[in-house]
Amino acid sequence: MKKLLKSLRGYHQETPPIWLMRQAGRHLPEYLELRKKTETFLEFCYSPELAIEATLQPVKRYDLDAAILFSDILVIPDALGQEVDFVKGKGPKLMPIRKISDIHELHIEKIEDNLIPVFEAIAGVRAKLRSDKTLIGFSGAPWTLACYMVEGGGSKDFERTRIWAKTAPEEFERLIDLLIISISRYLVQKIKYGCDVIQIFDSWASVLDSEGFDKWVITPTSKIIKNVREIYPDFPIIGFPRGAGVNYLRYHAETGVSAVSFDSGVPLTWIRDNIQTNVTVQGNLDNMVLLAGGRQLDEQVSKIHKILGNGPFIFNLGHGVLPKTPISNIERVINILRKKS
Repeated sequence: MKKLLKSLRGYHQETPPIWLMRQAGRHLPEYLELRKKTETFLEFCYSPELAIEATLQPVKRYDLDAAILFSDILVIPDALGQEVDFVKGKGPKLMPIRKISDIHELHIEKIEDNLIPVFEAIAGVRAKLRSDKTLIGFSGAPWTLACYMVEGGGSKDFERTRIWAKTAPEEFERLIDLLIISISRYLVQKIKYGCDVIQIFDSWASVLDSEGFDKWVITPTSKIIKNVREIYPDFPIIGFPRGAGVNYLRYHAETGVSAVSFDSGVPLTWIRDNIQTNVTVQGNLDNMVLLAGGRQLDEQVSKIHKILGNGPFIFNLGHGVLPKTPISNIERVINILRKKS
């Protein structure tokens, strides 16, 4: 059994599997060179050969235990017909959805057809990836996608989205329901084309209160997992509701995820005592510590392994690799975990 899949099935391993969120991308000089081949980021994501190479680059360089498909969570709104762009130095920009009639302009009928380049990239990675390596597919969760779709891009507090969800929940739920169906169909196709594992990113779960977390994070995620497992029973799914705090408890208990990924703000002993007794855990090195390196990095990696390494565990970050992260720091982490000099 592949190393990462073994952890997801609940097995303890002395040397844990390791992969890193955003392991493919801007910290790698080979990616920066590859990125020059297209003008826009979405064009890059929809170019199977380039996406295949970007996915494989960190596995080739670091011998990580898993590849995660190079793509973006915003391919789903794009496939639904929302105008999506990536502005250099500023991030994603979308034509915002502000009213019920805007939701009616989204079209789910051809979402699989519109995302064929992504599925072709999966098949291509699967054909080239070593048989002992896991291939991870991913999606944004409905709440996080809705945040970008309503705000028209990133935000500090996603005020418009939260107000809409509070003042007109029946309207807002139409968008969430559309996303539940879209994401479910998207993930089923990803599995069909060769992904071994799925991770669901709810990057903006932290802006919700407890009631909103139940309604817009737990319930939609549970429905997606149910939809996927009706076709692929027991398929391994990792959930990452970043910034969920104590809500991680309800999330893992009520969604049906195989593993929970943790941000770096969650205490390690709390993870061990409250979550790891029931489900595989993943995380949670601070990406800024990885960037800084040195003795602090060594100590933190060893601490995470010491506290979480006695149960089912996947080593990862609490968020994605930062662009300026030195390659030597990532190599250092891998060597510590694999007990190399």
